[in-house]
Amino acid sequence: MANTQAVADRLTVMRPNLDVRLAFLEHSSPSLTDVLTSLDGPAVVTPLLLANAYHARVDMPAQIASCVTNQHISQAPVLGEDDRLVSVLRRRVTELGVSRLDDSVGVLIVAIGTSDPAVNERTGRVAPKLLAGTGWAGATTAFATHQERSLSEALGRLRRQRARRVIIAPWFLAPGLLPDRVQRFAAKAGIEMAAPLGAHRLVAETVLDRFATTAAEQIAA
Repeated sequence: MANTQAVADRLTVMRPNLDVRLAFLEHSSPSLTDVLTSLDGPAVVTPLLLANAYHARVDMPAQIASCVTNQHISQAPVLGEDDRLVSVLRRRVTELGVSRLDDSVGVLIVAIGTSDPAVNERTGRVAPKLLAGTGWAGATTAFATHQERSLSEALGRLRRQRARRVIIAPWFLAPGLLPDRVQRFAAKAGIEMAAPLGAHRLVAETVLDRFATTAAEQIAA
């Protein structure tokens, strides 16, 4: 929740005339339905989500549809594998003192994962993007919720690619239960783990880009 607020604060600074309101799908308040029903004008629901999985495809549209409002409400696409976010991920790795030219480094990207193979395949595109412009030995993706693509198996793949120093790069926006689980794996395996993407300026820029594109479509409709 703190990271979400930090992103919202950045958005307010970057676009001071934009009415930015936080809403949550579960576990925190205010809820999305409560915020939407309180509006007196059109709105763009902009998901602070990396993957187009259940929350974005099912949960969020259902809550939007359930709102009793006469206002025009649109839903923007998720943040996805945006190049700006990948650049933040690369920066998180180098913040550990990793040179972009170090060919002994392997990066284990860990994402949440979903039951939809197509969504996981899209997340897998982060690895080659992350390697671009570096001399790192390799990068591979594992999903924290998928036993069949476990962290240990992904670590083994990097070792076979002759990575002597492995860094875990969490494809998460903020700390939480799953990142904590990944951190415990890293500690047990004796490898380093970078910070999540957080509320970096480029995260906020990506959110604004999704909002602006959908808002323009809403006006043109």
